[in-house]
Amino acid sequence: MAAKPKRSYQSAVRERQAAETRQRIAAAARRLLAAKGYAAMTIDAVAREAEVAAQTVYAVFGSKIGILNEILDEARFDETYQELVRQARSAPDPRARLRYAARIARQIFDSERPLLDLLRGAGVLAPELSRVEQERESMRYERQGPLIEYLAKKKYLRPGLKPARAREILWALTSRDLYRMLVRERGWPSQEFEDWLGRTLVEALMG
Repeated sequence: MAAKPKRSYQSAVRERQAAETRQRIAAAARRLLAAKGYAAMTIDAVAREAEVAAQTVYAVFGSKIGILNEILDEARFDETYQELVRQARSAPDPRARLRYAARIARQIFDSERPLLDLLRGAGVLAPELSRVEQERESMRYERQGPLIEYLAKKKYLRPGLKPARAREILWALTSRDLYRMLVRERGWPSQEFEDWLGRTLVEALMG
């Protein structure tokens, strides 16, 4: 029984060291990406830049795609995102929750714009970036499930609108493609996009 605190302490130290190693590898990969391009961001090059063994990079991330996912996640899901999620979950008004969904989508897409531009300029192959985006779209669909479940349980959904269809509408309207078309291609200010999307979600899902 007396050894328990020691084991807990050692476990905490190992977890902290693992997190620091992960951050150091991701930071090294970002530097290589910005300075030399995606082709030069090999596992061996990342390991040298991070001053760790190549096997450590493989153990932590599994592949180059794994590193790319980490870099994108750091850009998208920062402290601002986490705080918005907390506020959305505590909002008592269902319309406010939908407007938070619009704000969160805008926050993610605004945050990732510089990095996506860098990735495309750094020569990331379209199939590789597409694979990463497909994984993220599946994750986004899963994360939106609780909001629709909340609206359905409280009977806030528009009459006749099934939860499955409501979830698909939410997923489609908060998509990166819609942001790209309106903000990047048509020049909408991000705040105008967020305001419009919030209103549109309320109208489409609640009536």
